[in-house]
Amino acid sequence: MIKAIVLDIEGTTSPTSSVREELYGYTRDRLPQWLAEHQGDAGAPIIEATRVQAGRPDADAAEVAAILIDWLNTDVKSEPLKAAQGIICAEGFRNGSLFGEFFPDVPPVLRAWRAAGLELYIYSSGSVRNQKDWFAFARGGDLSPLISGHFDLSTAGPKREASSYEKIASAIGVPAESILFLSDHPDEVDAAAAAGWSAIGVTRPGEPNAPRPPHRWISDFADVELD
Repeated sequence: MIKAIVLDIEGTTSPTSSVREELYGYTRDRLPQWLAEHQGDAGAPIIEATRVQAGRPDADAAEVAAILIDWLNTDVKSEPLKAAQGIICAEGFRNGSLFGEFFPDVPPVLRAWRAAGLELYIYSSGSVRNQKDWFAFARGGDLSPLISGHFDLSTAGPKREASSYEKIASAIGVPAESILFLSDHPDEVDAAAAAGWSAIGVTRPGEPNAPRPPHRWISDFADVELD
């Protein structure tokens, strides 16, 4: 019996374009100046972590910004990049420049699942901070009360490794066989299934990832069967 549902965001609850064009664009435009202004405080750990990941121990703030923007443009899953994006975009959510965008079927189904007693969690490569803002500042109204917890690369690990899903199951205290994972990425669905979870792929018109056997794929959250 399913007791918890863990959800991906990009391509699953929300259009990929809304993440990559709006959040990424907002970050790209502001990252160099933000890093220059905060290299002695909030930006310091991001600079150091980027130097380590890039193998550039002497990179200054401007070079680090260039590295991070390159990673942003090529969709590298980088913890310092996601941390910087979370901080920078927090301002955008609060000043009305950014909103969480969701497929129309998602909010009503999330509400129905919560009303039925299911616990809902988010597991995304975006930082926990960005995830919380995405739901709190959702266009159409705050969805954050529906979510019991959030996981990202720093708290759970890479999304294509079964060990990350095992770590989440341990953290939420729910047996693997009682957790359902929904994602648009076949490798992530494979990893969750390898960890013993139930897993369903999500494929929506216009999204980049194609379905892949042997998993079940849906195009609407209303098609999820929990019995």
